[in-house]
Amino acid sequence: MSFELNRKLAAKREPLATSATVDPVTASIIRGAFETVCFEAATHLGRAASSPIINQSNERNGSIIDAHGRLAGVSVGTPHLVFISQLTVRYGLQFLDSYDWGPGDVFVGNDPDFGGGHLPDYNVYAPVYDDKGELVLIQALQAHQGDTGGKTPGGFTLDATDIFTEGLAIPCLKLLHRGERRRDVIQLLERNNRFPSFAGDLAAMIGAVQHCVKLLEDVIRKWGAEVVRAAVNYNIDHTEKSFREEIAKWPDGSYSADVLIDHDTVGTKDVKVHVECTIKGDHLKVDLTGSDARPELIGVWNTFANSRGYAMTQLASMIDPTIIKNEGLFHAVEIVLPENTIVHPPINKPAALGSFHPACEIIEAICVALADVVPERSCPQVYKIGMPNAVIGFDARGMWMDQGVDARSMDASAVQGVDGWGSSCVGLGNLLLSEAEDAESRFPIINISREMTVDSGGAGEWRGQPGSLNVKKVLEPTMAMAWMVSATHPLRGLCGGDDAGPYSNRFEVGTEREYKIELSTQAQLPANAVIAYQHGGGAGFGRALLRKPEAVKDDVLDEKVSLAAARDKYGVVLTGTLDEYDLAVDFAATEVLRKQMSAAIAAKAA
Repeated sequence: MSFELNRKLAAKREPLATSATVDPVTASIIRGAFETVCFEAATHLGRAASSPIINQSNERNGSIIDAHGRLAGVSVGTPHLVFISQLTVRYGLQFLDSYDWGPGDVFVGNDPDFGGGHLPDYNVYAPVYDDKGELVLIQALQAHQGDTGGKTPGGFTLDATDIFTEGLAIPCLKLLHRGERRRDVIQLLERNNRFPSFAGDLAAMIGAVQHCVKLLEDVIRKWGAEVVRAAVNYNIDHTEKSFREEIAKWPDGSYSADVLIDHDTVGTKDVKVHVECTIKGDHLKVDLTGSDARPELIGVWNTFANSRGYAMTQLASMIDPTIIKNEGLFHAVEIVLPENTIVHPPINKPAALGSFHPACEIIEAICVALADVVPERSCPQVYKIGMPNAVIGFDARGMWMDQGVDARSMDASAVQGVDGWGSSCVGLGNLLLSEAEDAESRFPIINISREMTVDSGGAGEWRGQPGSLNVKKVLEPTMAMAWMVSATHPLRGLCGGDDAGPYSNRFEVGTEREYKIELSTQAQLPANAVIAYQHGGGAGFGRALLRKPEAVKDDVLDEKVSLAAARDKYGVVLTGTLDEYDLAVDFAATEVLRKQMSAAIAAKAA
């Protein structure tokens, strides 16, 4: 039933029926209005929500869906949420009559088997009608909730074998009917969530979509419903045409890649994502057939909507950034997600952790496969984090949770012409890493240090940004959770660049009980326990022996690269000392060393 439904939800939808035609300028103005409204939705939520994961981290995204279920507009937000919301809405649209859709209604869905991403990602949406009472648009708002009411506080159950272990699954539920809150329904949702802040978050999501429905009604009244429909059709068609023009510039052929996850949450090793990208004229096929299908895997099942959306997240980053993000992107690409695999699991598989892995490996594999095709736009839109150190406790107010998404440096890969920079990978978009002090003011924890780690960025002609070692102390007895991956198989380098540095994690640091997290853990930590999470760096781009020697010297002075790595990775011979800050490049010795290293590499390849 799930596979059949997914095919139906993903099927191409017809254009909106309209008697109007529209010129490019008017279509662009209306598209701009949509983007502004989506930004308003996300901003309203960020300012009104109660929990820090929304009001601090910005893990939310607004989108506008047309009456046929096509993505018509998005806000700048968290990229992995951009291309998922429409499938949840499409499922809801199937019940237009039986659920008695009408003006003032608001719905919610999160079910991974009914168009959703994973359970924590609530999608609240509301229909927008014209003055004749005809449905024109749907305003949607998706945001990550800190709890889902399942076995484990926080929604990430490391040993979950089905979706019901993880929490409350909602295919489609009406929250408001004709503007009136369904108090019984809302109380049901609040009762099935451990967070005392959930009520405020849900209210903020409802308020945001109600506000933006009014804004969209104004847009429809100003331009007329027929013109708005014509603008939606025009913009979607224009995006498809533009994407196809990009693909037509790429060389025909098949390009494949394999990317591995270290292990699932119980230790089954080398979970594989395989992709083959085939280009023929203006047609691109992205086929994930060959990805892992072992039924005994735990924790590494990504939902259909997530796999589809994450694949498009990477593809959309590899084309002209001025191409508008809407349903036209999906019209231009054939995405094959084989059934009964980790990229398209059977119904009721647990899916919470799948949004980390294999979701990131889908993105990474596509990027690796196409890196030699479009090197100038190849950057993996990933966060190879496994899962952050989630620290959970309870007080008089109820559950509290430090999600571990505060200040850090991780996965910031180099691209052609630019070293990795910033503190976070591009795949997190405008998601903010909150200040370390913010978590300290909310939770019984102390952040001891946040330091970049030398040599943790992948070497390359352009160097990956180092990762950071984050050290934290819990002040009260708490539960801590972690799933460690990207140690054996860290973030892949591109076009000859080296892989990033690996992740690692240690609990109860500095005591006789100190231990390394090898797989996954749900541990009870005593008061004053210290945990140290080493985040992986970004990967390198291009061969390290091509990096300018002066740039390597600067990296050593900036303590991003060690003296040993300068010689062993980059073939750069430096004189002087770091202590005296008088390093200089010995260009003659560097040329000799690089020739020797290049010859050794060529001999090994032969």
